[in-house]
Parts: sequence; structure tokens; C-alpha cells
Amino acid sequence: MDEADRQLLRRCRVRLVSELEVAELWDALISRELFTPDMIEDIQRAGSGSRRDQARQLITDLETRGSQALPLFISCLRDTGQNLLASFLSNSRQAPGASIRPGLVDLNPIELTVPQMRQNPSKAMVENIPKVMTGPDYPRSPELRPVVSQPVTAGSGELRDTCDPGVRLHHEWAYVLDANPCGYCLIINNVNFCPKSELSSRTGSDIDCEKMQRRFHLLHFTVEVKRDLTAKEMHLALCKLAQRDHSVLDCCVVVILSHGCQAVHRQFPGAVYGTDGCSVPVERIVNIFNGTNCPSLGGKPKLFFIQACGGEQKDRGFEVTSASPEDGAFDSTVESDAAPFQKGPESSDQPDAVASLPTPSDIFVSYSTFPGFVSWRNISSGSWYIETLDRVFEQWADSEDLQHLLLRVANAVSEKGIYKQMPGCFNFLRKKLFFKT
Repeated sequence: MDEADRQLLRRCRVRLVSELEVAELWDALISRELFTPDMIEDIQRAGSGSRRDQARQLITDLETRGSQALPLFISCLRDTGQNLLASFLSNSRQAPGASIRPGLVDLNPIELTVPQMRQNPSKAMVENIPKVMTGPDYPRSPELRPVVSQPVTAGSGELRDTCDPGVRLHHEWAYVLDANPCGYCLIINNVNFCPKSELSSRTGSDIDCEKMQRRFHLLHFTVEVKRDLTAKEMHLALCKLAQRDHSVLDCCVVVILSHGCQAVHRQFPGAVYGTDGCSVPVERIVNIFNGTNCPSLGGKPKLFFIQACGGEQKDRGFEVTSASPEDGAFDSTVESDAAPFQKGPESSDQPDAVASLPTPSDIFVSYSTFPGFVSWRNISSGSWYIETLDRVFEQWADSEDLQHLLLRVANAVSEKGIYKQMPGCFNFLRKKLFFKT
């Protein structure tokens, strides 16, 4: 959709949400191939499932459906007898004032600072903008900050945020996280494993657990901690969370701290161990919260943070021009959360469970390490990944979205130790996600 049509939809959003009869539109939208049946189901599950929530989600998603989306949508309105709205949109689209009005909508706040600087390229402004740097000190980079910055007063040497929390959280391209509490956060912390499992105790994991418990409490989540669960108990705890009523909440978070391994998968790699030595595939954990199993979370972000090994490979990295002096020796206090690759047959319900899943949406899975590789944990300070995650969230969660936060985590963790570790994620979110701080 071109910019003029997109802004027209946004100017008309209030009336559309108020008057649109969405129930009449579904078949027309599918027949004109504006949306697929799966997309319509996602829209129908939006928010509380009310007509207004569905209308709001439909107008938002319409912006992503191509250059002819608006005229096709107007045709659908006419086909379903909603002629007043069709004429209103058609006339507004043809009116001289329907062109883009500069500054009306900020699709990318970062880009606004560039023309401002070009129009007034004062020496003080250019010289005083902080340089982009990377490293464990997390220098503040304006290029990564998804907020509008005020012009710099000559000689001040800094950029100041003007990000009002209300504006940030209700941005057109951001999830709304304004419920109090924001949602549930379940932390599963497996430390002690039965002797038959041949898995070592995860010393230092309690430190990770305390950090995550405190961090998500500060981010306005209701936090629940489960310790030393078997695979069956893990599955049961996750199912109970999915079966709760999330209709008045905006988000859901699951943090799993355990040993892990490679596993046969079709969607999300890896598996995590229960204390009995039995593994639970990550994709099964994620799919407990899909639209079928947890309808009250439909259209809402579901976040998973997995601190566990993805396999047994130890990555020594590759040689670069410079390296930190402290990386020259391996720290004996660092352990891995690795366990052997599970090659056994899938359980009897696995094929049916996977085959019947809808397309993933509103899901974000953050892994502590690349699939197939070990994840390192310090017995006195906790895992590299959780320690860094907590620190980055503390410093940047009030101004950056989730993807930028995880980029900082990945960069910092990748620079640690003689053995290397590379966090990553599977992102099926439809919008930016800013935590409520």
C-alpha cells in the first residue's frame, strides 16, 4: 500500500472502527484474495474478539496487503452494502487533500532526525552526535533508538529523548502493553536432576532465576517461579498457564532455565530437560500457546526466553584482528548446559500436534545460543545470556523495542570467553514490542 492510502486509512480509522460491520466482510475479503482464511481467523481473535477490536485489527492489517488493498477494500464494502463507508473512503481518496501531509504520521521516528539535521547542519549538532560503538559497555546509540530526539542545543553534546510512554506504547506499529499487570510470566528453573538422568546440577541457575524474577516484576508482570520440574510437570505447568484467562492482559512470558539438547523439529529447534532426564521440545512448548490452545492470547505477544544448550558443539570462534586480553584462558567456573542429541522416535502425539498447527504469529522465541552449540553458565554469577539480558533490559528497556534489546544481548554475549556463544531468536511478531517500564 502506498503512503497516501496508508495515511488515509489512519485519518479515517476512528470512523471505520466505529461503523465497520466486519462480520459481513469476511467472505468478500477472502474472495477478492485480500486476506487468506488463516489471516481472517487471526483478525477475528484480535483483542477481546469484539467487533471494534476486529475492525481495528482489520484496518491495521489492511496496510500490509499490497498497493491495490484500499480500492479492493472499498469494493468489498460496496459488495456488502456498506455504501456510506465505501463512498466516504472513495471520495476522501480522490480529494485533493488526500495526499500525504508531512509530519502527520511517523512510521519511522528514527528517520525524522536526518532531514532535520540536513536542514540545519550546524557544526555543533554534527560534532556532538555520539558515535555508534559496540561492546560490553552498551554505549547509547541514537541510530538504534526507536524514538524521536529533540534537536541539540549548541554545545550541549547530547540527544534527549522526547518519547512519552503513552505515545510509545500506542504507536501504530507497536503492541499496546498498558494493562496492569501487563501479563503473566512463568519461570521454570531446573537446578537438580535425578541421578539416572546423568545430568549435572546447574549451579548458578538460582542467580539467573532471581534476576529474571526481579526484572519481569519491574516490567509489570505477575511472576510465578517453578523449580525442579520433571518433563511432565513442565508440560502441565505450561498448559495451566495457557488455560488461564488472558483476555484483560496484553502479553505472556515464559522463561526456561535448564539443560538442553538438539531435537527433531519442524518449526522451533532444540529441547529442554526436565529433572527426570526427559526432554520437552521447544516447539511443543511454544505451540501450547497457539491460537487454538490459548484463544485469550490471540493477537497478543507471547515471549519465550530459553537458557539451555542447543547441542554439544563448543565454538572457539574465528580469528579477528583484535581480542580481549581476558579471553586467553578458559574460566574453570564456567559450565555448559549441554546434553546429548535426542535421536529417539517422536512421541505418538507429535505428528498430529504439528500437522494441525496454524501459522505462528505474535511469537518471539529467544535462544541463549545457536542451535547445535553449548550455552555457558558461570557457577558464581549465572549464565552469560541471562546476566546480559538482565543488564540490557535494565539500561535500555525504557527506550528500545525487544528486537533492538536482543541485538545488544547477542553482540555482548558473542564477545565473551575463549569459547564463544551466539544468542539468536525466531521472531514472528507483527509489530514492535516496547515493555512497560
